[in-house]
Amino acid sequence: MTQMAPFFNDLARGPDGGAAHWVTASDGVRLRMAHWPHAGAKGTMLLFNGRTEYIEKYGITARELAEIGLATATLDWRGQGLSDRALDDRLVGHVGQFSDFQKDVAAFLDYAARMNLPKPWYILGHSMGGCIALRTVLNGAPISGVLFTAPMWGIQMPGVLRTVAWTVTWTADKVALGHLLTPSTSRRPYTEAAPFLGNALTTDRDMYAYMRSQTDAQPDLGLGGPSLNWLNQALRETLALASIPSPDVPALCFLGDLESIVDPQEIKRRMGAWPKGKLIEIENAQHEVLMETPDIRRRAKSEIAAFVERTKENVDA
Repeated sequence: MTQMAPFFNDLARGPDGGAAHWVTASDGVRLRMAHWPHAGAKGTMLLFNGRTEYIEKYGITARELAEIGLATATLDWRGQGLSDRALDDRLVGHVGQFSDFQKDVAAFLDYAARMNLPKPWYILGHSMGGCIALRTVLNGAPISGVLFTAPMWGIQMPGVLRTVAWTVTWTADKVALGHLLTPSTSRRPYTEAAPFLGNALTTDRDMYAYMRSQTDAQPDLGLGGPSLNWLNQALRETLALASIPSPDVPALCFLGDLESIVDPQEIKRRMGAWPKGKLIEIENAQHEVLMETPDIRRRAKSEIAAFVERTKENVDA
């Protein structure tokens, strides 16, 4: 029987009936997973969230997905949220290898099956979750379509800094210093360290306050900057994925024109060559398209609903 885990739906503001559980990955790492059911759901969105993120951050998103007939499930990746963290300093985001996240994915897909989450299943990957999702789809996940918001298929940084990043992170790994915080980043969660004005996540003040209120109320959910090893592994994984053609799976991707965290050019390159892919560029949107202004969120919700209907027709056929 699956063990219940802590779940803060009052902070999430998600649909009623949500629940979280502890799940153990194949290598023994304890993960927290959750789902928000929806009566009569036409399918389930398996939400792969980004670096630093956690289940409760997507409560409002789950509510909006329920409005178009979808249940939602998500998780805390290893190293963040309430899942096991690799370092004694829990505020430094760390992973041994990016392939470790696929162990989390395997456990998550098994969780979705054991919870009898309604099919068809869709994956929605945001930022780092978009990188993990692409690898998952390439591995043949049992889904009917995949969606992305600002997927991390490249990290935005000047060319000179990119060369330095490769050198420093490679060296850190060789001398057993990969656990150290990446220079120029902070141990504090981003929404605590950065004021709303000038932030890189959203133009919506209320949504920014929503994100900050969660880690204020439950500090254990928070995470600061990445370790040198996380950065090295992210650079390696995005480089490896760049050489692999996109799969023959329906895909929809959202990209804000104010994006400043991931590399927009790599997103445009891949989506331009995705056989069944569509890229939607949104004006005046930053990194968190699903946590932008109400008008932007309504447009995204409408596009997601249309995508689900199109892929459902393909499944039914």
